[in-house]
Amino acid sequence: MTTAATRAQHPEFEIVDDHTVWRRLTIRPGMCGHNSLFVGQVGDWTWETVSTLCGTNVFAARDASGAPTYLAFYYFHIRGNPAFHHGALTFGDRIEVTSSSFDYGSESVLTLHRISRTPGHRAAIDPVEFFEDQRPDCLYVQNFNRWVTRSDAKSNLGLVKSSPPDFRHGHLPTLPAKHSPRLTYKQARTAHTFHDVTSPDYRQAGTASFDYGIDITRDINGVGLIYFASYFSIVDKAVLTLWRELGRSDESFLNRAVLDHKLCYLGNANLDSILRVSVQAFRSVADPGHEVFNVVATDRGTGKAIAVSTIHLTSEVPQ
Repeated sequence: MTTAATRAQHPEFEIVDDHTVWRRLTIRPGMCGHNSLFVGQVGDWTWETVSTLCGTNVFAARDASGAPTYLAFYYFHIRGNPAFHHGALTFGDRIEVTSSSFDYGSESVLTLHRISRTPGHRAAIDPVEFFEDQRPDCLYVQNFNRWVTRSDAKSNLGLVKSSPPDFRHGHLPTLPAKHSPRLTYKQARTAHTFHDVTSPDYRQAGTASFDYGIDITRDINGVGLIYFASYFSIVDKAVLTLWRELGRSDESFLNRAVLDHKLCYLGNANLDSILRVSVQAFRSVADPGHEVFNVVATDRGTGKAIAVSTIHLTSEVPQ
């Protein structure tokens, strides 16, 4: 017999308009925690959204030559607040997720997600809401994805652009130029940070670095590439490393509230790659509880940066 309680656990899905879908679902153990599970779930929502709206099966896409092509994550941006950040989600939470996709040509697509623990947020996401007027009871995520395929079947390096011929995008709206992520991630590519390290509003609070070997039991996805969500775990490991070096407790790390997290993917890595991971912390002069952590992961074999991440967070640590 199906009870009201079990029915409430089943996800609901609806197409709102030609560029927006809506979900209602229950947070399960595999979707939350102090790790990359939530990020991986958002990535699945992005692929599901694009599959629904753009006429191609993202999960099994192939380019014109018949080779597998992947809607890879190039830029990931999470926006929260002290009351509702992704670390605050737990088992049994009922959430609504509205996802709107935007046109960036035949080789890319941008998707905005609004996540709410209160009902009534079904309408498409206005870019102004995401970038300028966030609702306090909502968590927001921006994904910018590019279609890529391997240039060498035996390597994860040198991925090249390659979109499936049935990918429809012309019906999607476009973002205003001022909200394009390209200006933002260009800074990450060139400066290896999203933060103005010369700003007098922040002072450096510490640095750390370590080598990280790709963990083939955790970091590899089903097609042999480094799983995009694993980069978030590597970033968190870097922040925790410096956190401990600053004499802070693990409990205070778990209690931090991530207000803004940007990550730009500059490349992939091979299974035997060793990454050099460096992290810097900056503390707000006006509000010592507000800190910025910048993390860069570089492939030691090639010398190229493959990921840049900047995190704004608040915590109750000794100042």
